[in-house]
Amino acid sequence: MPRIEDYDYSLPPQLVAQYPLQKRDASRLLVLKRDKGDLRHARFGDLPQWLNRDDVLVVNDTRVFPARLFGQKASGGKVELLLHHLPEAAGNGAQPRTAWARATHRGRLQIGQSLNFGADLEAEIRALPQPGVAEVRFASPGDVRAAIRAAGSVPLPPYIQRPAEVSDRDTYQTVFAARTGAVACPTAGLHFTDRLLGELRQRGVEVVRLTLHVGPGTFMPVRVQDYTRHRLLPEYFELAEDAAARLNAARDSGKRLVAVGTTSVRVLEYCATPAGFQAQQGWCGLYFYPGYRFKAVDRMVTNFHLPKSTLLLLVSAFAGREMILRAYDEAVTAGYRFYSYGDGMLIL
Repeated sequence: MPRIEDYDYSLPPQLVAQYPLQKRDASRLLVLKRDKGDLRHARFGDLPQWLNRDDVLVVNDTRVFPARLFGQKASGGKVELLLHHLPEAAGNGAQPRTAWARATHRGRLQIGQSLNFGADLEAEIRALPQPGVAEVRFASPGDVRAAIRAAGSVPLPPYIQRPAEVSDRDTYQTVFAARTGAVACPTAGLHFTDRLLGELRQRGVEVVRLTLHVGPGTFMPVRVQDYTRHRLLPEYFELAEDAAARLNAARDSGKRLVAVGTTSVRVLEYCATPAGFQAQQGWCGLYFYPGYRFKAVDRMVTNFHLPKSTLLLLVSAFAGREMILRAYDEAVTAGYRFYSYGDGMLIL
């Protein structure tokens, strides 16, 4: 039987990056060649040496919004909401007000209860479908989404053991970030700079953008021993007509698709059909684990992922469990920085 324990590894706490490097492309890069199992140590700024005009870089242009809200219940008790997405409208022409959120609080939450997040933002609990999850309806004198952006904090992951700082509003965004809607950053893209992108284009590397708004499901732990029984919460994505056409043209000319991050992998594999990439938008819950046969992705840029996580299962599906765990052991021994603000990995 498949066992999630087989995807565990030991990581010294001091290797979990708490802050990004000042120069994004100065991070380290572990290069894994799947054909021979070779491992090479490099700097992320060396990426152009590993790619050429036969490669197409596929990036996620989602932008993180300040999804963590700290407030009070009417009784005075503290409450924290981590929004799953930006508020949505109930009907045509209505202001977006309703959202799902993970709620952390003292005492009990009740349907109809009011929550206050400052002078310009309040919320009412509309439903409590499961423990720790609430449907809330926001109210504000002005634009609700603008009020959330003003009141909210950057939703740094829990392994970054410090409060979010003002600087995180910029550093926890990729250089591609354009379309607001994610509650977590597609962190493989954090290593890219305009200078590095310029060097890649000089080598003939094309860049294609797609969108996947990263939701909380990506980071939910696998709580069942048989990881094939885990279910991933869907995330909203868009692959535009122009992007699909460029991907199909690249495929027709024999080029390789280099997915930047697991989120780009998810959209590419979801939209790949025997007839080519299909432009579409919707909700993607595609879940990868060893045994999955990749249809679209040839190479991958990624960060180092948590033990026993869906993301570690994804890269293991791409490169093989033994090869990935050996690479992770090498990264630990060499003192690489791990997770969102950490170093990167190129899988060829």
